[in-house]
Amino acid sequence: MDVTGERIRKRRTALNISQAELAEQVGYKNKTTITKIESGKISPPRSKVVEIAKALQTSPAYLMGWTDDPSAQRNNTQPNPQPKPTIPKGFIPLPDTKAIPVIGNIACGTPILAQENIERYIGVSSLWKADFALVCKGDSMSPTIQDGDLVCIRSQPNVENGQIAAVLIDDEATLKHFYRHDDTVILQPENPRFTPMTYTKEEINELHIEGVAVGICRGLPEYTTEN
Repeated sequence: MDVTGERIRKRRTALNISQAELAEQVGYKNKTTITKIESGKISPPRSKVVEIAKALQTSPAYLMGWTDDPSAQRNNTQPNPQPKPTIPKGFIPLPDTKAIPVIGNIACGTPILAQENIERYIGVSSLWKADFALVCKGDSMSPTIQDGDLVCIRSQPNVENGQIAAVLIDDEATLKHFYRHDDTVILQPENPRFTPMTYTKEEINELHIEGVAVGICRGLPEYTTEN
């Protein structure tokens, strides 16, 4: 027997509703159609499943066999209920995405997210909670961040020691491990071929932390530099 027809019959019987009564409640002329549905000879359209579910004080999902709980979502009267897609074993579903701006050359004196600094928008995982992306140029942060990578940044005024920060220095953004000890700030590259950048006392005022790195997008050819 068709699962929908069987569940309609069981639910109708449990509520002590006759086929004629159910037919009348959902707009069928007589009980013949209900009989055919319950026997599996015909399948009701999904819009009619919603009406039958309402009459039987249950949910379309239960009548369609998508849940075993007859009391679930009784008030759900939206048409065309759809089952959740089944993810094949070994596959991971794609996360929700969020559009963030890619920042290019930073206009002198303007906020980093000013319109004139934005090259385009990309979609990244919303789980990162990123606010914008910077294009990495050079290999001072290699191997973690490579030339041409898009590094996604979450805007925040402070970062923890050791985190990769986006720091604005004289209208130029740099990505470095950030360390602060008393009156000294060290911007530490990951590549040992590069020298750390050290700032003390008044020099620290030249720095502006834009945020912390939360994700990397790699292999986008239009952002790979040639030098």
